[in-house]
Amino acid sequence: MNILDKIIINKKQEVANARSEKTVAELQDSPFFGRNTYSLKETVKSRSGIIAEFKRKSPSKGIINDKMTPLEVVSQYEKYGASGISILTDSEFFGGTFKDITSVREQIQIPILRKDFMVDEYQFYEAKAIGADVILLIAACLSPSQVQEFTDLSHSLNLEVLLEIHAEEELVHINNNIDLVGINNRNLKDFKVNLQHSVSLKNMLPKEMLSVAESGIYNKKDFQFLKEKGFDAFLMGEVFMKNENPGKAFEEFLS
Repeated sequence: MNILDKIIINKKQEVANARSEKTVAELQDSPFFGRNTYSLKETVKSRSGIIAEFKRKSPSKGIINDKMTPLEVVSQYEKYGASGISILTDSEFFGGTFKDITSVREQIQIPILRKDFMVDEYQFYEAKAIGADVILLIAACLSPSQVQEFTDLSHSLNLEVLLEIHAEEELVHINNNIDLVGINNRNLKDFKVNLQHSVSLKNMLPKEMLSVAESGIYNKKDFQFLKEKGFDAFLMGEVFMKNENPGKAFEEFLS
């Protein structure tokens, strides 16, 4: 069993527990549920194109940065030109919480991606209730029909969809309603990074599809390489979060 399999098993149990504690109707009564959402499709065109991530730890790297608060980090990301903010809400494997989003939602005016492993429709109501604007769908743990179903549900809640793929066989998960397609440079099953593999996959995407390079972008050379290959946006976290001051690292990266 690989790490992705373990995460999905744990996630399904988490969702079952959450359902027993709070109903969908209760989620719909949450203060953020009725807010107007921000569009990541628009901000990747008008700002830096970088979706900057707040992440405390990961299964492959362990603790990355558990000293900074979400607001300390994401407010600086916004200030220096991030197109959006990615926030991990998985607790067991990434050290995230819903509060990481709710604590910053009213302080920033750019889109927030709830980055998690979405396997149940209940999670989409959660995402809306905590103030997210965009959700992540990972092709490796969903069927094409589930991607279509979850995309439709997301749009009914005014949430945009970032579909993540890593392999050519996952291209069948793309449907006409997907907002952005992310190509993960890191294989979620063995954590190996291959930028050239991602470029080859990007060239197979529909021409009009907004593309996002995800993970394994460690320096300006990697960033420039992917930018020159035509990626529209870049989801980056570790390169900033491994610093004592991630916001400052983001500012210096862009300069």
